[in-house]
Amino acid sequence: MGSCDTIILMDRQRITITLRNDLLKKVDERIDGTKIRNRSHAIEYLLTKSVIPPISQAVILAGGEGVKMRPLTYEIPKALIPVGGKSLLEYTIESLREAEIREIILAIGHLGNKIKDHFGNGSKFGVKITYSEENNSLGTAGALANCYSLLEQKPFVILHGDILVDLNFRELIAFHQNIKTNVSTMVLTTKSDPSFYGNVQLVGNKVVEFVEKPTKKQAASHLVSTGVYVCEHEIFDYIPEKNPAMLEDVFPELAKQGKLSGFLFAGKWFDVSTPKNYAEAIAHWKL
Repeated sequence: MGSCDTIILMDRQRITITLRNDLLKKVDERIDGTKIRNRSHAIEYLLTKSVIPPISQAVILAGGEGVKMRPLTYEIPKALIPVGGKSLLEYTIESLREAEIREIILAIGHLGNKIKDHFGNGSKFGVKITYSEENNSLGTAGALANCYSLLEQKPFVILHGDILVDLNFRELIAFHQNIKTNVSTMVLTTKSDPSFYGNVQLVGNKVVEFVEKPTKKQAASHLVSTGVYVCEHEIFDYIPEKNPAMLEDVFPELAKQGKLSGFLFAGKWFDVSTPKNYAEAIAHWKL
């Protein structure tokens, strides 16, 4: 029932509503203090879950050789590196499953059979997993292009396999679908030194410049890509046919055309690509 006063808060409106006590109890049961922080957030979460068209597919790029993580990655693929008793990939799959993204394509290469042996068809993890295998290095964009026949003509999520991210995928998807001119939405966080990452300049919600691993003089801000994206199927129109091809070469063109947005993210994120970053993840990743 009901509503009264309306106050606009940026892209939100504050409203007053009246709910039955039993419904309010169900709302409060959703509050966990972390992902769902309060009653207002719980109501927004439930409404988003009900009215936002779902995204059901995700591509996880897990084919890299993990050169910087050697000698560990001589024995296991980088995506299977453990943190807190679980592999990086297992945390990612659990987060996707929580958002009802249950059709997962794993793009594998280096030691890919070990990933297949561990996850199988995904049933024991509550998801359906299919595999896209590369025999030669295709690059991140080439690996995505290799998944073309496995994807429906609908939006999907892309993630790098060597990250840990505490992200509300429902909020990300709602943000992406609210921007009609998007080809892709890039999840962004901040780093004091952006020179090791994809650095962006953000105007409003639009990424207007993307530079991969800039020098300190080139860096436009402290905002960097987390390696998580939502993409329309149109992204394949921007991937060059020659390999290896990199997503980091696709994003500058999308930014130039005004078709790349940025989703600011304040949660925990670790890029487990170096021994130093791995040590930080072990010390601070407590989900």
